Amino acid sequence: MTTADTPTTPEATKSDTPFMRVIKTYVLRAGRMGPGQTRAFEQFGPKFLVPYTPERLDVAAAFGRSAPLILEIGFGMGDATAKIAHTRPDDNFLCCEVHVPGVGALLKRCGEESIGNIRIVQHDAIEVMDHMLGENSLDGVHIFFPDPWHKSRHHKRRLIQSAFVNRLAKHIKPGGYLHLATDWEPYAEQMMQVVSAEPLLKNTATDPSGFAEKPAYRPLTKFENRGLKLGHGVWDLVFTRV
Repeated sequence: MTTADTPTTPEATKSDTPFMRVIKTYVLRAGRMGPGQTRAFEQFGPKFLVPYTPERLDVAAAFGRSAPLILEIGFGMGDATAKIAHTRPDDNFLCCEVHVPGVGALLKRCGEESIGNIRIVQHDAIEVMDHMLGENSLDGVHIFFPDPWHKSRHHKRRLIQSAFVNRLAKHIKPGGYLHLATDWEPYAEQMMQVVSAEPLLKNTATDPSGFAEKPAYRPLTKFENRGLKLGHGVWDLVFTRV
């Protein structure tokens, strides 16, 4: 999935003002585009790509309909995103990713599989939230397998930090949800600590661990399937906005 650096300021700004931070929610990775992905930008980009602009997005116009809006931050090559969109045709999915081959791959699937409920913004998710989306505008947020930054000295680069989660929570409507997933147990524990401490969010899990059962809509990725066969765990967190 896309990787993410964390905000450098410890507090969110006042209501509906841009989140002040220097470090972006991603780190660009080198990657080569295949011919199919390159063609997808030309053939399907005009329909499925939403250009970043520092002004409020007319979501209904972008999707051609009004429907619950789910923001996905970092979709990698887009396989899970496409499957979820197929599974939930009544929801709109606004997906942020900066990895060009991944954007091309998802564009290709959207076009070839006629996935009409996905739109892609190839830009930093925080700036998309703060400038294109209002607070209390999202019915859900998905962040699946963000970079765990394994080394201790790199933990500050992890996406799931208090200031970022607070900003996310303010953009989610009351009753909406935040769904996180990771296959790195120490990061799962940090996620649980950070998200549990956010007063705007409430854990939906009934398990004493606080982790949720994998929602049926989230498919197993090839990487995840390999890990499960090797005995590796995957941890889902599902919280709702109070």
